[in-house]
Amino acid sequence: MGLSRGVNKVILIGNVGKDPEVKHLDNGMVITKFSLATSETYTKNNEKVTNTEWHNIVLFKGQAEVAEKYVKKGDALYIEGKIQTRSWDDQDGNKRYMTEIVGNNMQMLGGGSGRKNDQPAQQASQESAQPQAQQSESLGEEDDLPF
Repeated sequence: MGLSRGVNKVILIGNVGKDPEVKHLDNGMVITKFSLATSETYTKNNEKVTNTEWHNIVLFKGQAEVAEKYVKKGDALYIEGKIQTRSWDDQDGNKRYMTEIVGNNMQMLGGGSGRKNDQPAQQASQESAQPQAQQSESLGEEDDLPF
């Protein structure tokens, strides 16, 4: 039995690398882009090693509006979405590629520098009937990796 369709789902928890860039299109659509850093720390040869990966996040419509109003550099976010790679030709005719995470669910986790402590966390989802992901997994450091 063959696989009839694939799965393209990404879940990230990280910190915003810079204030979002927002575009308001003529048709009323809002697009927000920002970078998100995820870090993992482990011990190698009795030394603590931290690897940081940077992700390009793109949000549309309602989520983009929430991000425009509330998301700032340093904020902690939970993002669900899909990986999308787009290509274009630059001014010299070279093919260029960009891999982005197109978000369809965003949860502000607090603890960032962009909001005051008394403001509630904001949530946006393009699929409002979608249940919230349960965060039962530990997000702590791993002492040793098996490789």
